[in-house]
Amino acid sequence: MNQRRSFLKASLVLASASSLPMVGKASMVTSAERKLSLYNTHTGESVNRVFWAEGKFDPDALQDINKVLRDHRNNAVAAIDPQLLLLLDQVNGRMESNKTLHIISGYRSPESNAMLNANTSGVAKHSMHMDGKAIDIRMPGRNLAQLRKAAMSLRGGGVGYYPDSQFVHMDTGRLRSW
Repeated sequence: MNQRRSFLKASLVLASASSLPMVGKASMVTSAERKLSLYNTHTGESVNRVFWAEGKFDPDALQDINKVLRDHRNNAVAAIDPQLLLLLDQVNGRMESNKTLHIISGYRSPESNAMLNANTSGVAKHSMHMDGKAIDIRMPGRNLAQLRKAAMSLRGGGVGYYPDSQFVHMDTGRLRSW
């Protein structure tokens, strides 16, 4: 009975580890650098930084990225989930590109989110943008449907497709798509 219980526990651990999203596995890599080039379409600001190297995130780079991804309506800055940055890096890899990602929306303050929720359809009342765990992007010169497909293939969280508004939503929440 003990052998069977040990086998079942080991099987459960192995199954759990193999179901981790690619972003989780990417964060375990220690030799490669991760770099992002981001352009905020509302502020005109950009950042092009290595945000992960030598097995860890660079706090100065994260600060620069947080500033560019701030809420452009009131300049509120918040920490962006580093796992989201890894997802963005992986999307570039899947698209076989190191192009600049255009940011439509990064962090969104509760005040901005409430205003958008009241005035715009499709804005979640408890948006993950308010937690720094969601981003809306496009990649100029690249097909939006392919960007969506690349984001979905990562299985790193939610992916929303907004072809009329020309962006793809990505978040580090539970796996889902719309």
